[in-house]
Amino acid sequence: MADDAAVEDYPTEIEDNLNDFDSSLSSVQNMVQTLVSVSRSDRLLKLDPLEQAKLDLMSAYALNSMFWMYLVTQGVNPKDHPIKQELERIRTYMNKVKEITDRRKAAHIDKEAASRFVRNALWDADDKKRKDKTDHQQKGKHTKFTWS
Repeated sequence: MADDAAVEDYPTEIEDNLNDFDSSLSSVQNMVQTLVSVSRSDRLLKLDPLEQAKLDLMSAYALNSMFWMYLVTQGVNPKDHPIKQELERIRTYMNKVKEITDRRKAAHIDKEAASRFVRNALWDADDKKRKDKTDHQQKGKHTKFTWS
């Protein structure tokens, strides 16, 4: 990690875990800096309301998750802290947004087209009589050609 003196402060068995944590923390820091570099109103103007909700929920969840990790590093059990209820509340809203998104992606039924399919697929005796009558009326209007 940083220097040899710091390496002696923790057991060598957890060095890989600490390196992974350090790289993850750096990634989070880069993402947060990118997110903060653009004003919130500029970001939100480019998004539709559903995407805005997703962004807000993701931000709230990430912030609360980082606070959860902070509590763990301070020796506080986050399961007994109100942060757990806050994370569950955010997850509930995330599920609602997911349901809305899934409904938008679901197949839509064209009711008029469906009723035409059903109407034309069903046989009706009155329709048959009307069709036969129009066929007979049209027969008299055709010109016959004969071979001489």
